[in-house]
Order: sequence, then C-alpha cells, then structure tokens
Amino acid sequence: MDRTACVNCPALPLQLLVRAHPDWQRQPVVVVDRDKPNGVIQWTNTAAREFRIFPGMRYGAGLALAPELRGGEIDPQTVAEAATAITRRLWDFSPRIEPAPQETGVFWADVSGMAIVYPSLSEWASAVRDDLRSVGIRATIAVGFSRFGSYAAARANRENIVFATPAEEQAHVDNVPMSHLRLQVNLQDTLHKLGVETIGQFLTLPERGLRKRFGAEAEALYQLAKGTDWTPLQPVPLREPVTCTKMLDYPESDCGRLLAYLADMLRALLSELAEYHELLKTLHWQFTLDNGDEEKGDVSPATPTADMNQILNLTRLHLEQRSFPSGVVELAARAVGHPITQRQTDLFQEAPRRNAEAAHRAFAKIRAELGNDSVVVARLHAGHLPEAQYRWETLTELPRPRPTAVSSAPLIRRIYRPAIALPPRQRHEPDGWLIAGVSEGPVEEVIGPQCITGGWWHKEVARSYYYVRTRSNRWFWIYHDTKRRRWFLQGEVQ
Repeated sequence: MDRTACVNCPALPLQLLVRAHPDWQRQPVVVVDRDKPNGVIQWTNTAAREFRIFPGMRYGAGLALAPELRGGEIDPQTVAEAATAITRRLWDFSPRIEPAPQETGVFWADVSGMAIVYPSLSEWASAVRDDLRSVGIRATIAVGFSRFGSYAAARANRENIVFATPAEEQAHVDNVPMSHLRLQVNLQDTLHKLGVETIGQFLTLPERGLRKRFGAEAEALYQLAKGTDWTPLQPVPLREPVTCTKMLDYPESDCGRLLAYLADMLRALLSELAEYHELLKTLHWQFTLDNGDEEKGDVSPATPTADMNQILNLTRLHLEQRSFPSGVVELAARAVGHPITQRQTDLFQEAPRRNAEAAHRAFAKIRAELGNDSVVVARLHAGHLPEAQYRWETLTELPRPRPTAVSSAPLIRRIYRPAIALPPRQRHEPDGWLIAGVSEGPVEEVIGPQCITGGWWHKEVARSYYYVRTRSNRWFWIYHDTKRRRWFLQGEVQ
C-alpha cells in the first residue's frame, strides 16, 4: 500500500526572519508586509500571541500592546529560495517530493519502500526532522496513507506521527480542530457559529449546497477531506547535483596547473547550469591527494554569476593560501546554482554614488583569500556584561546606507575586547591619576559609579564603571573589578 508523508514547516516566513535575527528567539516577533507602523502583520510567534497580537493587525497596534515587539519584512523571493532549498534536502530522503502550490512550507513525500532503507518510518521521519533542524528549520512530519490525512495530522501535531492503518489515520483526522487548517477568517468564524469545530463535524455537513452557503474554499476542502477530489502525487523532477570529476595521470602540486584543470571543469559546470537557467552561486571543490588525504574548499562570488574569469580569480586567491603535503591525483567540483531573475530598473531613481556590487566583489576576494569568517559585522545581543551585548556575525549582504539628518553628531563608544588592564594606582599621586600616560595628562573629571553585579550562575562579577576625562579632553570608560582588585580600560568615548 502506498504511503504518503507530509512535511510541515509552520510559519516558514517567520522562521526565516527569526533565523536571520537569532537574538529574537525569546521575544515577540511578527512578519509584516512593510516595516512601517501601518504595515499589516502576516505571521506571529507564540510570544506575540500571548500579547494578543494576531495576523491582520497593524504593526503600530502590535507595538502598542508589546513595546518589545520585533518585526520585519521577508522578501517572497527569499521564501521561494528557502522552499527550493528544503525540497533539495528532502530529495536525500525520497525521490518524489511535491511542494504544496497553495501553502508555502508544506511538502508531500512518497515514502513507499522507505521502510527498507530505514529501520522504520518513524526513524525516517526523525531523520528528516533532524536534517531540517540542522539548518535552522523547524518541521513536523506525519506519515499516513492519504494526502489530506497526512496534511491535517502534520498541521495539528507538534511531534512526528506515523499511522499504522488507514482507519487510524481517519480517526485521528476526524478529531483535528478546524482552527489548525489555514482557512479564511470569515469561513472559520461561520463554521464556529454553527458549532463545527473539528474536521469530523465538518464532514457531516450535507455536500449539496456547500458551495452556495460557504464558498468555493469550503467545497474544495470538503472534497479533499472526503477523498473525492483525489489527485496523485505530482513530484518536482529530481535534480541531480551539478558535479564534475577529473583524474590526473600524475600527482600535481602546481597552483597554476591545478587552476587550469579547474577552469576546464568550471566551463562544463557553467554550461550545465545554463541549461537550468541558473547562475553559479557557490563553487565547492575537493582534491584527493597522493597520500590519501582530502582537501576541501569553496568560493562564492559577490552575486551569482556566469563570469568564469571572476570565479577563477577567487579560486586562485583561495588556492594561493593553501599548501598541500603531497600532489593532487583527483579533482572534484560541485556547483550550486541560483535562478536567473530579471533585474528591475527605475528610470527616475538616481544612480547611487557608491557601487554596492564593487563592494561585494571586494568582500568576496577577502573571503576567498582569508576565509569565510573574515568579513563580519557586529550585531546587538542580549548580554549581562558590556562585552557580551554584541557579537560578530558573518556579513552576507551589504545593506544600503540610510543616513538621517541629525542636529549634533552622536558620541561613539569604542569598546576594547578584551579590556586593557591598567597599572595599579599609587597611594600618593602628586601629578594626579595618569590613566593614559603623561602625554594625556591627569584625570580632571569623573562620572560614576555605575555598578554591575551578578554572574553567580557562571562566574560572579562585581564591577564599578566610570567615565573619566583627562586634561587632553579625552573621555575614557573604565571600571574597577572588585573581585580582582584591579582597574581596567573598557573603552573610549569619541
């Protein structure tokens, strides 16, 4: 008997937004159609719903209910790319995957015969869930016998579920509340007034006149739940990875000749990507050495491109920083593509003075030469100590600057990490406290203290922070560590 599984990634746009801002994990978060007070909320997480913030409300109204509310926009193209990436990951578990055309984040999979590969279908569902969790996607998998049955179970459960018989699946689906299905608000309200709370109660309604009384959506749902509108699985054609392999006649260690081999392979990879109307996003390569070891690497251009010279230039910068203990006997390359999109231009928009594409190309060269973690940006993070209130994250896209007019230039606080230990203070300072040396002069003004205590859950901390001004008119940010009995320079105000 055929087995069908439904993989439900609930609120996929919301998951993508939270994944882009890890510090929002424990805060109320919403997805809005535009990041303005009059923007309409489209998705909400559990923390936001506790403040009675629901889809359809204005962003400004949500902020009035929860001042700590976080919100943002998600480009439909980003959601589509994420759905494509999930489909490619699901191909590792089933060759027949169908994304739901009407609901983003829902996928059906044909798991007939998977029990031969996995110890059980429960193990298969757990493997799929763990694989998606590794890339920051939360999912629930239901394995059943019908398209609608597996879909309803995946929507209603937070844990994976596997049905042993069609009767068990139908009994479970009959008890699924209608509120777990993504229906229009008017239809849900109408059914609620009639006392129709579960799918089983909905199926007891007479089919005749259903479209006239409740609309086309209710009729389509009724036929799908009854099984009268049954359609076979329509999987997306399986896409094999774009790869190329080359065996060498003798071990090769010269960077120039290895680059020439990669150029021939890259030409074939770009030609195959062009057949799928894609540009190269990332080039992964793997060298097998004469001693049996393997060396791996990857390069990514600033933007997806088909320019072979640009990709080879990044590869050359990457290879020049590597040294191999022995010669290379086999080369393997894999290309990750990106769909070609039609760039829209605005005839009335002035050309920016800064070339963002040139900046991305420069960052790509830096990453190729120094590693993918060499270009980072500071992000605010919830922390107890000042040095823990930010962290460095990899910069993937350079945001467009949005300067605003200010009446006076703001002060910038430079933070030193780690803090610089200051020499112990003397009992008698005839020239004053020379915190930054004789050239800066003694301390003439002190503001503070601002005490920070805590950290008992890890390591107890007791600090007293001060702003001090020297005779040279420089402001320093210092603190006294009570536990260590020393002064430290935390930063400087400029």
